[in-house]
Amino acid sequence: MKVAILGAAHPHVQYALDEVAQREELELVAGAEPDPQMRRQYLGELDDVPVYPAVEELLAEHDVDVALVAGIYAERAEAVLAALGAGAHVLADKPLCTSLDQLTMIEPAARDAGRHVSVVFEKRFYPATIALRRLLADGVLGELALVASTGPHKLKQETRPPWFLREGAYGGIAADLPVHDIDLVLRLSGADGGTVSALTGNARSGDHPDFDDHVAVLLRAGGVTATIEASWLAPEAADVHGHYRMRLTGSNGTAELDWAYHQLRVATHDRGTWDEPLGPPRRPAQYFFDALLAGREPEITNDASFLATRVALLAQESARTGGAPREWSAQV
Repeated sequence: MKVAILGAAHPHVQYALDEVAQREELELVAGAEPDPQMRRQYLGELDDVPVYPAVEELLAEHDVDVALVAGIYAERAEAVLAALGAGAHVLADKPLCTSLDQLTMIEPAARDAGRHVSVVFEKRFYPATIALRRLLADGVLGELALVASTGPHKLKQETRPPWFLREGAYGGIAADLPVHDIDLVLRLSGADGGTVSALTGNARSGDHPDFDDHVAVLLRAGGVTATIEASWLAPEAADVHGHYRMRLTGSNGTAELDWAYHQLRVATHDRGTWDEPLGPPRRPAQYFFDALLAGREPEITNDASFLATRVALLAQESARTGGAPREWSAQV
């Protein structure tokens, strides 16, 4: 199975490189990135494969079975469409794209090509999340009612490329950081419709005048209400990149995930607080290649990837209009 990297603007290109290193069935055939600095930074160690300045050049020279898309956010849709046109499956870093118009082109292209498009929502596979899903399936928390999550990230602005701080290239914080937790709420609730709204702000506008650095999302997913806040305001001196947490409240108890410190704390009406045992970690892209090599659909399906992306983009649209709610549906 031939793998290529289409766009390398983020260290998550390592998702594909880790899988190639672990699996004899995979071969990395090429990489593409138009920006010379990012080519050097993220693809500079690929001495044994060609690296191209354009996605089109790579696809003209190589047959590709799987394309990892991890370029500049606003340019990802073009790379996804090119990969699908070349008959490749797509493994995408988030965000998949930066506008609803782009998404409306990707969805039919994937359907017509008969290929998988999967966004690496790696929080699904963290040990605490896997343990939580087991508790929910066993009915330990009862009926899920509320979700509250927080996702602070360190900006480390001096290390960010200029495109990252421009909304036209970045796409907006509401469409970026909350999408992991949006995906989890959709997955855990099983909802097929609801509403979403968001408010954004720029607490450090003197440092980045064109870049909102925090967001609060209110998501209604069927009978579940979720509040999701995320930011680029995590303390730079903190011992973790972001103290990512999620609290779930059900009719029979609560569960608090602390992803940063690998903990799941649970309490119910008939049992006092306990720390749920966690299993081993999984590589972020492991699920995708496990599925492809076994001839089955990846757990993060086309529909799941598109739905979480759509809800996040609607949240960004809401933020641009002062927080007005937007309806969403799993049925396009």
